[in-house]
Amino acid sequence: MKSYFAAAIQMNSLPDLQKNLVQAEELIDVAVRRGAELVTLPENFSFLGDEVAKMAQADAIAQESEKFLKTVAQRFQITILGGGFPVPVGNGKVYNTALLVGPNGQELARYEKVHLFDVNVPDGNTYRESETVLAGMRVPPIYPSKELGSLGLSVCYDVRFPELYRQMSQLGAEVLFVPAAFTAYTGKDHWQVLLQARAIENTCYVIAPAQTGRHNAVRQSHGHAMIIDPWGMILADAGEEVGVAIAEIRPTRLEQVRRQMPSLQHRVFV
Repeated sequence: MKSYFAAAIQMNSLPDLQKNLVQAEELIDVAVRRGAELVTLPENFSFLGDEVAKMAQADAIAQESEKFLKTVAQRFQITILGGGFPVPVGNGKVYNTALLVGPNGQELARYEKVHLFDVNVPDGNTYRESETVLAGMRVPPIYPSKELGSLGLSVCYDVRFPELYRQMSQLGAEVLFVPAAFTAYTGKDHWQVLLQARAIENTCYVIAPAQTGRHNAVRQSHGHAMIIDPWGMILADAGEEVGVAIAEIRPTRLEQVRRQMPSLQHRVFV
């Protein structure tokens, strides 16, 4: 693992596939110009806002999203994470799928979101992700990159389940991805503290690209795409505007924190 710059992109995706992909490409270009070799896109980067329309276009969204990730990875010579897009499973539902693609356009890792957001939020909005999404059944994969470190995939609501990340750290994860479309209401209280907790307890870097702003009449995201170091320090925060959070990922920092706070070696209950 070498030192390198990573980017957590913050988007305001809408129910418009092509507009979202244009927005994503513009932000990827900004990230690369600022030196990013690893770029991450948020959950629902290619389509967000209307579930009926999403399901009607699921095949096209899946195909265009995967094609887009492979094309931009090759064009910009980067490793890129597409943080979540619908992939039909043949029973009227989709997997919420995160896809990691290498600079040659090859698929490196794929993860189907395990924890589905079926929640009555106190602001009056109700979310039932399981109505259209089939839960994945696999522990998130760890992709061992010699240059970028061991990369662990997750998606949004997963961040509330620490056992998932503990399994990934046991499997050798050094950098944890948490791409999200966190609701504005829950995000103001929980987003930052959950990300810091996952970083601290696993002594890992956390890279969390995010959605921000309004996506339709009822859906609003919190923003604050972040990169956090293994000590829980916030290295970059995109705030509430569309943009890019960029920070350096340093193996020496990872080694220092794990040496000074060797909590992963002190576990009693496995």
